[in-house]
Amino acid sequence: MIRYLYGHELDRFPKLKSTMFQDRAAQFKGRLGWDVTVDELGHERDCYDDQAPLYVLWQKPDGGHGGSMRFLPTTGPTMVNDHFKALTSGVEIRSPHIWECTRFCLSSGAGANVSAALMLGGVEVGLGFHLSDAIGVFDPRMERVYRKLGWQPTILGRAEEGSAIAVGLWEFSEKVRTLLSWRAGISRDLSKHWFERSFGRQSLAQVA
Repeated sequence: MIRYLYGHELDRFPKLKSTMFQDRAAQFKGRLGWDVTVDELGHERDCYDDQAPLYVLWQKPDGGHGGSMRFLPTTGPTMVNDHFKALTSGVEIRSPHIWECTRFCLSSGAGANVSAALMLGGVEVGLGFHLSDAIGVFDPRMERVYRKLGWQPTILGRAEEGSAIAVGLWEFSEKVRTLLSWRAGISRDLSKHWFERSFGRQSLAQVA
């Protein structure tokens, strides 16, 4: 199932929390060789985990982590503005209608539908909070995944044309939600239920 949890809520699900940070270490440090910090518990965390992010998580039946990603409003600290402005020609991306998505992570045994399920959760966040786009920096290896799922970003800039990391915008729309619902094998009603279970209809109406 998909869960939506702010940083301070992760302690309610200790197994989900611990295995998420462990899987992040395994993916970003172990498999991709990124220069990230892993603590004595085997957890990969950075300063943006301390900025009250919203996590979209796929929780496995045993309560563990199957996949996740992290959202932060661009009106506050973000990776794209703090570290990757060269990709946007020095222009900071700040808007209440654009949130940054980072740390897209899958557990080693994640099913084939988990990527689509997480991105469906991301669309629920965007539409539920009346956002226009998500922004993120991504590895070129992810472009095949986005293309296969049918939700490709608009490229704002690349470190090196056609090869290295890029920054992109993903537009939120009902069309994309319908497509990803089909790709993930999750009905629109169930996806909506998981989202409203976390935030409630009344709280969502207040941000409209």
